Amino acid sequence: MVVDDHPMWRDAVCRDLEAAGLEVVATAATGEEALVRARATRPQVVVLDLQIPPPSGVEVTATLVQDDPTVRVLILSASGEQGDVLDAVKAGATGYLVKSASSAELLDAVRRVALGDTVFTPGLAGLVLGEYRRLAEGPEATGGDGTPRLTERETEVLRLVAKGLSSKQIAERLVLSHRTVQNHVQNTLRKLQLHNRVQLVRYALEQGLDEEH
Repeated sequence: MVVDDHPMWRDAVCRDLEAAGLEVVATAATGEEALVRARATRPQVVVLDLQIPPPSGVEVTATLVQDDPTVRVLILSASGEQGDVLDAVKAGATGYLVKSASSAELLDAVRRVALGDTVFTPGLAGLVLGEYRRLAEGPEATGGDGTPRLTERETEVLRLVAKGLSSKQIAERLVLSHRTVQNHVQNTLRKLQLHNRVQLVRYALEQGLDEEH
């Protein structure tokens, strides 16, 4: 589903997606339309502008993810402001592109987000990592605070997830099968009682696992 209040931009994004063989099940111009149509069509991925008539893109993101934890929200916004990016991620967005991104970058992002990867316009990932490090309370977790302990391999995979690598890239870097990497992610999710990769990345960032050791 494509959500944007500018008809020409919305139509252009739809054309790019459909030309690449993706099905656009709905479009919307306002936050209210987006929520109604998402519930009716159950899209797998929502390409969403933040600056839309109420409710806002951040509010729509939070509601969409609450309604359907499997939905993937990719923000496509004119704003690359730190506050906007962080608000979207905290609401549950799986990716964030600025509108200067090319059609090829958009299509790649939609496909990766659909697979559960996290995708950011170059530069924004570092912004998010730095902010979460700043906000993290106290020293890095030692496991003595009730945090479930992760194996060395799970920690390694989690650190690469926090850096924005796809499961395929992680598999290649660690010389593991794609399925093994996905199993490590799922095991970590179960241990941490988290529901999706967005929360997994959030946990990794808060614990400082994106830093090189």
